[in-house]
Amino acid sequence: MGYFEILKKDSNSKARTGKITTSRNVIFTPVFMPVGTKATVKAVLNEQLNEMGCEIILSNLYHLYLSPGIEIIEKAGGLHNFSNWGKSILTDSGGFQVFSLSDTRKVLEDGVEFRSIIDGSIHFFTPEKVVQMQIKIDSDIMMVLDECSSFDAPERVITDAAKRTLKWARLSVREFKKHENINSKLFGIIQGGFNKNLRKYCAEAISNMEFSGIALGGLSVGEKREQTIEMIDYTVGYIDNKKPLYVMGLGDPIGILEAINCGVDMFDCVLPTRISRTGSAFTKFGKINLRNAKFTDDFSPVDESCNCYTCRSYSKAYIKHLYKSREILSSILLSIHNLYFIFNLVKDARNAISNNNFVSFKNEFLKNYKTDTF
Repeated sequence: MGYFEILKKDSNSKARTGKITTSRNVIFTPVFMPVGTKATVKAVLNEQLNEMGCEIILSNLYHLYLSPGIEIIEKAGGLHNFSNWGKSILTDSGGFQVFSLSDTRKVLEDGVEFRSIIDGSIHFFTPEKVVQMQIKIDSDIMMVLDECSSFDAPERVITDAAKRTLKWARLSVREFKKHENINSKLFGIIQGGFNKNLRKYCAEAISNMEFSGIALGGLSVGEKREQTIEMIDYTVGYIDNKKPLYVMGLGDPIGILEAINCGVDMFDCVLPTRISRTGSAFTKFGKINLRNAKFTDDFSPVDESCNCYTCRSYSKAYIKHLYKSREILSSILLSIHNLYFIFNLVKDARNAISNNNFVSFKNEFLKNYKTDTF
């Protein structure tokens, strides 16, 4: 038994269940990781996350580096002590955030220079520094610094970014191996845009490096969902699938189930909490928008089949009233529901894989789930 153990494979798809064992807890996969960018999942208490069965959250090194600063977190005894979260934390390297700031950053061969979104000061991330900082804050799973290119970037830009990501991956592994007696695990990231040959090359190169897990980056960046799933399915065929596979930035119900079908183990996305702040909610029939007039006197729960705190306690009409009144409680209640919905969906998917009927479970869910907001 190692860090990652595959427990069951579905015979009709690539879907599988497994478990990741960190120094803090066991994480059963497939798993959804709520995004706690700044060491907090927006509008949700850690106690509520625990009640919902959350085993791991994601935080972002870029934002934590800018505020409160790595030194403060280290002084607090690490990110877990600082944020009072006892289970696992995966920290993103901040690569996506840095590279999305196209007007305020400069990519160099040995790292990236960028301006702070807080005060405009200049900073520089190298692959080695990113590893060092994540070790300092005691991350359980650390992501390497990578270069993410946009969906419609020119071929030359995508190729250069992929090659640079591989170079930085090698430097990250070398830096990581300098540190002994640490419990953190290091994940590599596959880039390559939507060029299949480049994706294959990067997948094989990353698989041959000494990573504990492998992420598919550069997806969910503006392309259609069908293109995302096609590229996931293609790339998985060239990855060392004895390691946990992680698709970054994927969190809608359809996308999650399709990616699980491709053999993916881990996901993260801001979507469940972000749509909560705009008055939207997941249901088994699709996403609903509580701003709509028809919910003004609808005294039923958000989803009658849901057993979350929000659905047990409050009606659509009340939450619509809260949202219309700009009461923060609307965001809290919808965040609880949307996260519970995703956690429950992934748990049901795990059970379906264990019972060897994942494909029928997926098809039944997709038959009922309407993609348009109503």
